[in-house]
Amino acid sequence: MNTPSTPFEGSSGADTPAATPAFSPLYQQIKGLILQSLQAAEWKPGESIPSEMDLAARYRVSQGTVRKAIDELAGDNLLVRRQGKGTFVATHAEQHVQYRFLKLVPDSGDLASEGPAQRTIVDCRRLRANAEIARALALRSGDTVVQVRRVLAFAGVPTILEDLWLPGGPFKGLSAERLAQYHGPMYGLFEAEFGVRMVRADEKIRAVLPDESQQALLAVNAGTPLLSVERVAYTYNDTPMELRRGLYRTDSHHYHNALS
Repeated sequence: MNTPSTPFEGSSGADTPAATPAFSPLYQQIKGLILQSLQAAEWKPGESIPSEMDLAARYRVSQGTVRKAIDELAGDNLLVRRQGKGTFVATHAEQHVQYRFLKLVPDSGDLASEGPAQRTIVDCRRLRANAEIARALALRSGDTVVQVRRVLAFAGVPTILEDLWLPGGPFKGLSAERLAQYHGPMYGLFEAEFGVRMVRADEKIRAVLPDESQQALLAVNAGTPLLSVERVAYTYNDTPMELRRGLYRTDSHHYHNALS
């Protein structure tokens, strides 16, 4: 394996590679190199990464520098530390990660009490991106995207209606049948079968009224206020990989976000 060019601890600016400029803190340079390996799938979701000692030797820096870089990546939910076991690439298959992007919780506050959502795939098709979708996904107008519509129900009550648009290239082969057959979280499917890991998302929230098709799918009337959540999800290197528009019923659930 070819090891990427690495900074030397205490090196002068002249010796620092162009990809990691001298003004960048050393641990940030190491963080960037680890991110490169994650993006290149050198270590896959759920797998352990080398020890701090091994990474320190690889990059020729101190373990403390590596530790600080890993701490930041763990804080970004890209890596997971496990006491006595090591550090692992975070995966959407893990229970605590499954709910990271789903902020709608029952009024009781107990997600486990209502069990997993019952999912119905309404549609999955390939089409040409209009200007708005292309802009959100950093594509060109007319590029192929995959559009998915699904309903999530809790205790038999349709609660979330989602429309998703995904770039066609990375998600070649995605179908309604495959989505229906997969029983884990959708981001787990993207990760396991398409090699796309969503690492962060930006959301916009507003209150809306449903149109006729949305009324039918969510079993609500025309005057029912819904929470509209528009999300752009990104993989490594801030590459947009999903535009998702969700309509949430809030008669028995609420949107919860912990701020720190």
